[in-house]
Amino acid sequence: MTDQIHIYTDGACKGNPGPGGWGALLQYKGRSLELFGGEDNTTNNRMELQAVIEGLAALKRRSNVLLVTDSKYVMQGMQQWLANWKKRGWKTASKQPVKNQDLWQQLDALVQQHDVQWQWVAGHTGHPGNERADQLANKGVDEVRK
Repeated sequence: MTDQIHIYTDGACKGNPGPGGWGALLQYKGRSLELFGGEDNTTNNRMELQAVIEGLAALKRRSNVLLVTDSKYVMQGMQQWLANWKKRGWKTASKQPVKNQDLWQQLDALVQQHDVQWQWVAGHTGHPGNERADQLANKGVDEVRK
């Protein structure tokens, strides 16, 4: 069994829509990699998705991943909604186009390249990995605002 990589992700947005940032903290065998970025005009949900995408995209080979997020949108999308969206041709149950389809499709492709276990944590409750991901996401916002 390969060792597990922990990826903590978070998104931030100042206004919704508005300037946003994403952050990902990857931890493996006592080593860490911090990633962040942002966009001028985006939404919080897009930044939550982008954080997960960037974290998984940083992996160079198939990995055993524990992905920790405080986004119920990401968790529910991956665990409850994605399969049905794909069956319906990227339409919701109410036959509307899926919001953020471009990012969901990128995330779906990346998840298939790894063995991902999902874990939800409440945001802003002192969880060290989540708190650092939040700081990185806000750093992404700050970079965009410069």
